[in-house]
Amino acid sequence: MSLAEFGLRGSWRVLQTASAVSPRALKCLLRRRKPSPRELRELFEDLGATYIKFGQFIASSPSIFPKEYVDEFQLCLDQTPSLPFNKIKQIIEDDLGQSIAEVFAHFDENALASASIAQVHAARLVTGEDVVVKVQKPGVQAILTTDMNAVYLCIRLFELILPNTDKDAVAGLVEEMYQSMIDECDFYKEADNLTQFRTFLLQSGNSHVVAPKPYSQASSRKVLTMERLYGTALNNDMAKGEAGFDPANSLFNALNTWFASLTQCAFFHADLHSGNLLLLNDGKVGFIDFGMVGRIQPEAWQAIFSLFMAISEQNYELMAQSMISVGITREVVDEAALTRDIRNLFDGLNALDPQTVLENKQTDGITSLLSELGDIARTYGIRFPRAFTMLLKQFLYFDRYMELLAPGADIFQDDRVDFYLH
Repeated sequence: MSLAEFGLRGSWRVLQTASAVSPRALKCLLRRRKPSPRELRELFEDLGATYIKFGQFIASSPSIFPKEYVDEFQLCLDQTPSLPFNKIKQIIEDDLGQSIAEVFAHFDENALASASIAQVHAARLVTGEDVVVKVQKPGVQAILTTDMNAVYLCIRLFELILPNTDKDAVAGLVEEMYQSMIDECDFYKEADNLTQFRTFLLQSGNSHVVAPKPYSQASSRKVLTMERLYGTALNNDMAKGEAGFDPANSLFNALNTWFASLTQCAFFHADLHSGNLLLLNDGKVGFIDFGMVGRIQPEAWQAIFSLFMAISEQNYELMAQSMISVGITREVVDEAALTRDIRNLFDGLNALDPQTVLENKQTDGITSLLSELGDIARTYGIRFPRAFTMLLKQFLYFDRYMELLAPGADIFQDDRVDFYLH
């Protein structure tokens, strides 16, 4: 893209943003009030890719943003209309340097799913394999780059309407969000995540779990072609008994695989809501969608392991001590008060509704629980890396899976769970 073309697109994007922001801003000024969480969430959805991602970051960052915004942005949906097939075809052929007919024997013109950055189609390679093809929408990266300047204005807005917001943490969040979005626009990175996870499964001798094979000959920076896995979401009615397999056994296979990946793989899957764990037709579990992964520095694992052991023993005092020893609290901490707050935090787990958590719907339970974690963070000077919050959220997902598929089992106490982080 030429500088002139980028400038024209950038100017047009600024005009689009202004046209969306102005009516809402005028309404707030006339009423002399700050925008409500709902108004801000609807504005972000109207503005598209960058702002939707920013909204999702707000929803997953209760240690930074107030509860009412975290709650509202749980509803920030990344669902957009699919583009006409002729546009998708053009992107595929331009990026692969071949015609669709040279690569695919069949290509479904109707999208299976569509989000702000990409849409997904079913297809069959000329070599006969059934695949899904993830195609980046045109102009996305230019929009993201242009929008990031406006996001910094959003930070200033948050500083005005939310004076108690941790500004340093927000700045770090925006930097992390920007890098995450740029990575998400490079499908080579997701293909590499798939390859690394499949290598981890092979090297660990894991025959119970699979991940889609990426097809490099049909992939590029904007096109990702992957093996199509056939199955059903792990938490739906078929998975509970109609498929002919023991869903509890499949769940433990998935859980043990994820635990092992924490230290044996370069990253962990950080988006395990229902739909991203499949019970396949052969009884195996499929991990899909590796666009969101978490990474924790190796030197932090021993401290985290100690904290997990404290959780498994349900020893809240030891949990408080472990958090202090991790070095993520202020130098002077009221250990008894921290213990009490941690106890209250984990008591909240019992109030969560399992089905709605797994379907990634808004619930007062999960958002209150994560907001309580944020309250603890602010009270004791704790600043968790976002990767740690992502890690905790996956524990919540697995805990709810267990309630649905293995009632009575305990994620930390059941003998079928290999909790040891090798």
